[in-house]
Amino acid sequence: MSNKKEVKFFNIMQYEKEAAYLRNMHKSGWKFVRMTGLGMYHFESCEPEDVIYQLDYNQEGLKNKEEYVQMFADCGWEYLQDAFGYSYFRKPASQTVGEESIFCDEASRMEMMNRVFKGRLIPLIVIYCCCLLPQLLNATFIYDSPVIASLLGGLVGLYTVIFGVFAYQYYQFMKDKKR
Repeated sequence: MSNKKEVKFFNIMQYEKEAAYLRNMHKSGWKFVRMTGLGMYHFESCEPEDVIYQLDYNQEGLKNKEEYVQMFADCGWEYLQDAFGYSYFRKPASQTVGEESIFCDEASRMEMMNRVFKGRLIPLIVIYCCCLLPQLLNATFIYDSPVIASLLGGLVGLYTVIFGVFAYQYYQFMKDKKR
């Protein structure tokens, strides 16, 4: 059995894209084994099969992991791993009815998006507002340090882009779900 590694990056709003990527890899004969590091996906060769992958972000579920995993197992989902707050599950498409998902309705999908927002974005906002911005202002106006101000300015710019991308994708997600 051969193995394969691929590096792919998905941001916190692209969990559906990530699930589709894993499904396409399985259809191509590469079964997802695990993810390590930032975006390093490990696969092993398998018979091509249509397998549905789903991701859930639920820190509360992970606190009661045995019950959490069992709840999905009772519905036929195989638990794979936890990575960066997301839990990975899969189920052969032949065992599903229509477009089956671990989310029973749009309300539960929105609850997950709110958990992602609270678990991932709020800590970034706190770091941004409490650490980076004050340090940038200090380096620029008080200490007059252009090198440090440039480095911190780059970080502030990066965070601003991250927030902007998240806000845009969250807006698109909400707009798509209202249709």
